[in-house]
Amino acid sequence: MNEQNAMASNENVLRASHVAKTYAEGGLRTEVLSDVSFSLKRGETMAIVGASGSGKSTLLHIIGGLDTLSSGEVEVDGRVLSTLSDAERGRVRNRSLGFIYQFHHLLPEFTALENVCMPLLIRGTAIEQAQKQATALLERVGLGERTHHKPSELSGGERQRCAVARALVTRPACVLGDEPTGNLDEANAAQVYALMLELNREIGTSFILVTHDPRLAAKMDRTLVLHNGVLQETSPT
Repeated sequence: MNEQNAMASNENVLRASHVAKTYAEGGLRTEVLSDVSFSLKRGETMAIVGASGSGKSTLLHIIGGLDTLSSGEVEVDGRVLSTLSDAERGRVRNRSLGFIYQFHHLLPEFTALENVCMPLLIRGTAIEQAQKQATALLERVGLGERTHHKPSELSGGERQRCAVARALVTRPACVLGDEPTGNLDEANAAQVYALMLELNREIGTSFILVTHDPRLAAKMDRTLVLHNGVLQETSPT
C-alpha cells in the first residue's frame, strides 16, 4: 500500500493548487492569476497559451520558484515551494527544473561547453564529469564542433540549441520554456521544436512551454489557455 501511494505521488512532477497572484501598488490592486490549478505528469508536455498580459510568464515564474504567489501552493518533484527557504528553493530549481527563455541568456564570456557545464558545476559535479556530460549533450543537439565557441560566435539557432542543452544537462524532471523559439526565424524555430520533442522522448523530461505559436502548442500533449488570469484546458483534437 505504501509503495502504491509512493508511485501515485511520483506520477506528477509538478502540481499547482489554487494559485493566485495579485500585485499591489499604492491603492491599486491588479489580479494577474486567479485560482489556477493543474498537474503535470512525468514525461508529459504542456503548452500554456493566451494573449499578452494574460499572466503566462508570471505563472511560469511562480511554478519555477522565481516569483512568489499570493495564495495557493506549488509542488515540484514532491517539494512544496512555499515551505522551503531561499537556499532550498535554489536547490530544487537546480536539481528538478531546467529553464529556456526567448533570449538564450548564455554567459557571453564563456564557451558553449562552459555554459552547458554551469548547472552541473553549481550542484557540485566534478569538472571532468561535467565536461563529459555537457560535451555529449552538445553533440546530441548538433553543436559537437562548436563546443569552444562563445555565444557571439554562434548563430541565433545555435545559441538557442545551446540553451536547450544547458536546460537538459542535469536531466531535470521538468523544463520550463518562456517563448523558447520566439526570437528565431521559422526554420530555426522548427528545428528547436523538433529537438525539444526528441529529447523529451529520449530523456523523459516533462516540458511546460509558454508560447504564442499555435504550431508549437499543437505538438504538446496538452494545451492550457490563460484568459484574464483564469486557466482553462482545451479539448484534445
